[in-house]
Amino acid sequence: MTKAKYFSEMGGHPNQTNLLTDRAVFTDAYAVIPKGSMRDIVTSFLPFWDETRLWVLSRPLTGFSETFSQYIMEVQPNGGSNQPETDPDAEGVLFIVEGAVNITFNGKKYELEEGGYAYLPAGLKWTLRNQSDEVSKFHWIRKSYKFVDGLDKPDPIVTSVKNIIPSPMPDTDGKWTTTRFVDPSDLRHDMHVTIVTLQPGAVIPFCETHVMEHGLYILNGKAVYRLNQDWIEVEAGDYMLLRAFCPQACYAGGPNAFQYLLYKDVNRHMNLKLSNN
Repeated sequence: MTKAKYFSEMGGHPNQTNLLTDRAVFTDAYAVIPKGSMRDIVTSFLPFWDETRLWVLSRPLTGFSETFSQYIMEVQPNGGSNQPETDPDAEGVLFIVEGAVNITFNGKKYELEEGGYAYLPAGLKWTLRNQSDEVSKFHWIRKSYKFVDGLDKPDPIVTSVKNIIPSPMPDTDGKWTTTRFVDPSDLRHDMHVTIVTLQPGAVIPFCETHVMEHGLYILNGKAVYRLNQDWIEVEAGDYMLLRAFCPQACYAGGPNAFQYLLYKDVNRHMNLKLSNN
């Protein structure tokens, strides 16, 4: 079996001789869930899913990040679901990090391999099956879609990183790029899931402070990340959850590129009523 292109080594159980000291952090402004926290003991299961377990990386929390949830799904051969989404208002993004799955909607089947991406709009009836001989793992990001009168729902999207040319950030000589699966000018979309890549030594050269919430799962490499007033080392397999306006920046380490899967909420008015969710 070839090594996965993206980090996907979850599970197992630590030895009794391990030290308890770890990099897990939860503050008022951000959380860091290191890869060592994603063990068998914290997995969960979902209704109508066969031969499948998952790690919940984030969920809406009042006063923290409130717009989305993110799972790492692990589906055994012949596993999957004919009723994967039980919330009719939930849109979703799938990103495959190991193996392959087949998704079906509107009478058509699509195979997603490593690097495969699918956007599944709210209300879409879809199924997912692992019809291969190996375990498949993928990220599933879910959000309640914010309908706007006069805007249609987005169409489903099935593609892959292989089909997309990363967009370089200005004045970076291509050392900082973003792989965008959705046209940023398409205002039907109220969230974006992208892949950000920084070559060794590249930086985010200012403290970004903005209203968008973030989920950042590190696919490859390592970096030192500025979160609020703290500098924290992170590496492939770690997850960062950032609430709105948390200052953020980073220095990419080496020897390989630093790369992460990024969620953010976009393109909608701010809610002027206090949330009770």
